[in-house]
Amino acid sequence: MRNPADRLTLYGERNAPAQEPPDHQEHVFLEVLGETVETANRSGVPYLLVGGIASGIMGRPRWTHDLDLFVRPQDARPLLRVFAEAGFRTEETDPVWLYKAFKHEVLVDLIFYGTGGIYLDDDMLAHSTVQEFKGHHVRIPSPEDLIVIKGLVHKEETSRHWFDALAMISRCDLDWEYLLRRARRGSRRMLSLLVYAQSNDVLVPDGVIRRLYAAIYEG
Repeated sequence: MRNPADRLTLYGERNAPAQEPPDHQEHVFLEVLGETVETANRSGVPYLLVGGIASGIMGRPRWTHDLDLFVRPQDARPLLRVFAEAGFRTEETDPVWLYKAFKHEVLVDLIFYGTGGIYLDDDMLAHSTVQEFKGHHVRIPSPEDLIVIKGLVHKEETSRHWFDALAMISRCDLDWEYLLRRARRGSRRMLSLLVYAQSNDVLVPDGVIRRLYAAIYEG
């Protein structure tokens, strides 16, 4: 995937400044980001950084107050122990999908189940890339995988996820075949997202929508 072109869309300019926190808060956040990445890398556990940072790299810039790591279910508890050993305060928040770690009041979510039955798998890892964020190198999902994650997790109270996904659709050179394959778990939600994008003049191939519609309604 090449870097998205700078384009003016309904979802803002690619290089428009995001709302920034006070300098001291950003310094603490970035310090914890560095410790989080170093700790996770040292563990040897496969993981991807998702959430606001990944969305900002590939879509619309926006500030985030926490860090989200996506891991496999069997790796969540071992990774949580590594964070505890590294001086993070930890808790097994929800055995179904989420553990948490804290440092300097910055929250690190260890997510091991995504809405719609999404798990970290070999395909997602193989399509991931390492990107730079404010001086740190982070491994993030492909835009296709993140669009599906964002599209499925969207709810009324978290509408930012829907618009994060729309921003990536408008700005990234997408592998539509891969996106269609990954959208199988949430095909109706993804169909509605792509049609909505088209209704706002975002370039989505008609063939992609037809194929997704046929997969849902024509068997």
